[in-house]
Amino acid sequence: MDMTGKTALITGASRGIGAEAARVFAAAEANVALLARSEEAIADLASEIGPKALAIPCDVSRYWEMQAAVDATIKTFGTLDVLINNAGAIEPISHLSSADPDAWGHVIDINLKGVFNGMRAAMPVMEAAGRGTILTISSGAAHGPVEAWSHYCASKAGAAMLTRCADKEAADKGLRVMGLSPGTVATEMQREIKASGINPVSQLDWSDHIPADWPAKTLLWMCSPDADAFCGQEISLRDEDIRARVGLT
Repeated sequence: MDMTGKTALITGASRGIGAEAARVFAAAEANVALLARSEEAIADLASEIGPKALAIPCDVSRYWEMQAAVDATIKTFGTLDVLINNAGAIEPISHLSSADPDAWGHVIDINLKGVFNGMRAAMPVMEAAGRGTILTISSGAAHGPVEAWSHYCASKAGAAMLTRCADKEAADKGLRVMGLSPGTVATEMQREIKASGINPVSQLDWSDHIPADWPAKTLLWMCSPDADAFCGQEISLRDEDIRARVGLT
């Protein structure tokens, strides 16, 4: 997939799937705008990638910061072709009856409102250009309850519906909107889950998790015409056929 001349904006780019996606898209010759709250981490990643990367400190839960990031991306690279809504949080993992209301709500702000903020800031630009791809990291937790993950499950379910809504509203304007459910990935979030000791996911062995570059490579593939049939839908990396189409082994 040749992304020469195209620009991808990636939220949660400081680590895990987001950082790997930045590397994969840059290797495909895309410009990459790296968004995260961790200013030092994205600055280091931008330095690693080189002049095709722009580090933008951003809290996705604040719309004005997301809009400013989109504006900075366009000012620097002249275009915005791909939005990857990757930023997400799962801590604090806790049961509903003992959850801290403010902490619970903050996860909703990141995982759900953050996706809306990204779409709201990017969609007018993409619609004006008559093209664009919006990819959102989903989860199996969007479709079934998990003990002590009420905030995560609810926010991911909402984000999955945002994907469907954006597709319905913007497909005829040239936008391609999809979700990616990667399964369990060897990232810092899995370490947080492991440390909680709650529910079966925390009991998984580290070897059960896929490497972060698998979803990153899948996101790049989702920008290709080969993925057009999945617009408005959610792709699962548990699907062996998808893995084969992406070229993962």
